[in-house]
Amino acid sequence: MQQQNVKAESAPVCGVVFLDKPHGWTSRQAVNAMVRLFSQPGAKRIKAGHAGTLDPLATGMLPILIGEATRFAELGLNADKSYQVTLDLSYQTDTLDCEGEVTARYDGSVDEATVRTVLASLSGDQLQVPPAYSAIRIDGQRAHAMARKGEAVEIPARPVCVHRIDLLSFEFPLLTLEVSCSKGTYIRSLARDIGTALAMGGCVTALRRLSTGGWPEAMMVSLERLDEAPAQYLLPLSMWLRAMPAVRLDAAMGRRFLQGQRIQLPATTACPDPGDGEISVMLFVGDDLLGTGELKSGHHRVVLHPSRILPSAQQRYV
Repeated sequence: MQQQNVKAESAPVCGVVFLDKPHGWTSRQAVNAMVRLFSQPGAKRIKAGHAGTLDPLATGMLPILIGEATRFAELGLNADKSYQVTLDLSYQTDTLDCEGEVTARYDGSVDEATVRTVLASLSGDQLQVPPAYSAIRIDGQRAHAMARKGEAVEIPARPVCVHRIDLLSFEFPLLTLEVSCSKGTYIRSLARDIGTALAMGGCVTALRRLSTGGWPEAMMVSLERLDEAPAQYLLPLSMWLRAMPAVRLDAAMGRRFLQGQRIQLPATTACPDPGDGEISVMLFVGDDLLGTGELKSGHHRVVLHPSRILPSAQQRYV
């Protein structure tokens, strides 16, 4: 696979946009907007998908993967996330947020010391029951669709981890928190559980995702800025895969990788030592990303096992 044999084809649109999702939009609407922005007139519409649903009420970081990057959405779905949330302790609704029907109102009050004690008790590993109004499937149906039809929705508790809850402000009945949590954690459920522990409500009135997988708020871009210059805010797939070490292959090894072959890497190849386990890596020939693979220890050398191969690299090189 010599450089002169590389096919001169324009690179497909591929990468990630860290959208600051507007209030009131569904995650699907946000994805559709990105498809319109990045698709070329008269050409086939690009693929796009998000890496972690946000409720219409919520704003903030919604990573949207474009083109071949959609193959790596689970890196966002499985990542830790952080949020700023405001909840009202004086009432509760069927959706656990202010867009639902009020189901209960609560009199009385509570002091900050009691609130801090409850917040501490709800940190760490726990079993959490997701909201009835959620996208979880039950016997093939979305839970929120069943709930809207008045059907009974029973969702089993699932393990989550609330890494940290910081109290930002408390002016009864409003409580504003910053929460860092594992994948699968529902902030509406956490707000409900806080209210229950205080013998009060816990209705989410404002929610903003601050971070996904450690990406900072500064990475977010508004729809208005994207409309002006979409390509400027499309980050390369290699940035989305930043947690994976990069391994550079020569031309011959690159061809074998793209053909799905396992490769015993020469001792001269710069790569991390997998030890007794395995390490996920990005594979490059020159500056071209070919895909991802797993490094495992062999009898004498480290062995590269292809994991996900980018079709555009195959078309370009093979």
